[in-house]
Amino acid sequence: MASRRILSIIPYAVRPQFLRIAPACRIPSVRRAAPICLPQARYFSQPFTNNPKVYDFAEVKALTESPTPERVLIDVREPSEYTAGYIPGAINIPIASQPDALLLQPDEFEDRFGFDKPSKKAEVVFYCKAGIRSTAAAQIAVQEGYEKVGEYRGSWMDWVKQNGDC
Repeated sequence: MASRRILSIIPYAVRPQFLRIAPACRIPSVRRAAPICLPQARYFSQPFTNNPKVYDFAEVKALTESPTPERVLIDVREPSEYTAGYIPGAINIPIASQPDALLLQPDEFEDRFGFDKPSKKAEVVFYCKAGIRSTAAAQIAVQEGYEKVGEYRGSWMDWVKQNGDC
């Protein structure tokens, strides 16, 4: 803005060569438009098309007392958290450090974790410490094509609070 003022003071004929700007080449003033308010969208996540079944303490307790191959309880906490305590019968698939675990081929999965990959027809029930990671894991399972997905939203903290077996 100050350079325009200076240029308007100095006559065109006596301006140095580098300051000679033809009047037709001047930059037009830019008028600012009012801000456009768009609805916020979260492009990094998608809503569930198949909402997972939400389990409570009693249902998970019953699952641990009579385990079946058709229902798999999956702890998605890190291995250090898992070794500190877990729900009996649960397998550990850490979602934070191994987010691609459910996307692996069965043989790669077994090489990495040391047990068979849960079948897509089996009911998989996820839990973590407080319910955040289990929701993410359930979403990944749904997107990967698992038909029966559940989550224990109370997770490990609720299990300990309710005096579940460790």
